[in-house]
Amino acid sequence: MTTAEIYRRLRPLMFSIAYRMLGSVSEAEDIVQEAFLRYHATQARAEVDSPKAYLSAVTTRLCIDHLRSARARRESYPGEWLPEPLLTGEAADPAGHAEQTDSLSMAFLLVLERLSPVERAVFLLHDVFSYGYDEIARIVGKSEDNCRQLALRARRHVIEHKPRFEASRGKREELAARFFSAVGGGNMDGLVSMLAADVVVYGDSGGTSPSWPRPIAGRDRVVRLMAGLSSQIRQLGITARPAEINEQPGAMFVDPAGRLTNVFVLDIADGQVQTVRSVINPAKLRHLGPLADMADLRRQLHPQ
Repeated sequence: MTTAEIYRRLRPLMFSIAYRMLGSVSEAEDIVQEAFLRYHATQARAEVDSPKAYLSAVTTRLCIDHLRSARARRESYPGEWLPEPLLTGEAADPAGHAEQTDSLSMAFLLVLERLSPVERAVFLLHDVFSYGYDEIARIVGKSEDNCRQLALRARRHVIEHKPRFEASRGKREELAARFFSAVGGGNMDGLVSMLAADVVVYGDSGGTSPSWPRPIAGRDRVVRLMAGLSSQIRQLGITARPAEINEQPGAMFVDPAGRLTNVFVLDIADGQVQTVRSVINPAKLRHLGPLADMADLRRQLHPQ
């Protein structure tokens, strides 16, 4: 195969590994680009026996190094840290929907955040992408037995904290449609029955305004939050466009000019919304399209 053919065939897999490792679309794309540049440089000097093995190793090692250097930044991140949203519906583009599996949800990616970089790599390569322990050992520089122990420890953690979701996609989408209709129309009475008693809202603003620096928990507090949000978006003419995000129901909120303000993703189980995650940090939304001028929107809400 030519280098171009290898790129077309293997880029989706490399992006899938990198995105799950990093939780960032932009950083995953940078890692994959660097891996292919290194592959091209190596191929120019000598034949690479297995492009997949080479690229998998380089991509994974770059991700591990990146996570180690980013740990301090994550710990000092202002407010809640959430993965960059990834469109996975029909309009999605990034690397073939990141080779869709149920390991793409934000809730699942946040579970992976609690693993060490090497644990995360071993678990993903074996349990999600079906690499053998012999190949994984060469990639991470550990023995096969050590890799098995790392995977076992990571697997126990994932099983213990694995999120629950409504099994029926149709039921998730129907409830999500009613949720966003209620928020957009100011129907808070209708919203109450859709929310679990212990529903939680998380917001990732990256320190920009507006922000929810701490989780908002409990049905009553979430309804009050949504009532305020609903009033603001109706004043500004913001609308919610339904979208599948990280394989869960969500919406992209856009201003009258079609520019993105933020993204909502819902975790739905037992017929109710369990978790709402909102990403408003512009650095995490640029890959989704043009962004609204949030300062201008704030001035419209508070002209004085």
